[in-house]
Amino acid sequence: MFLVDSSVWVEVFRKPSRFRLPAVVDLDEVVTCLPVLQEVLQGFQDERAFLLARDAMFAFPLVESPLRREVFEEAVRLYRSARRAGLSVRSGVDCLIAACALRNGLTVLHHNRDFEALARICPLSAREALP
Repeated sequence: MFLVDSSVWVEVFRKPSRFRLPAVVDLDEVVTCLPVLQEVLQGFQDERAFLLARDAMFAFPLVESPLRREVFEEAVRLYRSARRAGLSVRSGVDCLIAACALRNGLTVLHHNRDFEALARICPLSAREALP
């Protein structure tokens, strides 16, 4: 199962799209989480595109909803561990997404170097989506 990061969804929804998600993963194996939904949907300026994307995104199963305290504590631990290891994680939200993936045994499909850094300090399964 794959938790698709917002860095991939941005490429999916870009006009013209440079990326086709079904070419990389079976859509039946895709899940999402609330932090990804927020990051993706807040970027839409066009209302019609926003509504279409919102409906499409909410069609995927949600993990860690509602977000509980333990998920945030795991995200904090990941961020602090990366810093102690000398690794830069640019986004605390990426740590939250990674925590959701770890807690549910998911692979993060991404186009974001933060997940590769996090995978160096924890058992996160991370896969680069774009060449």
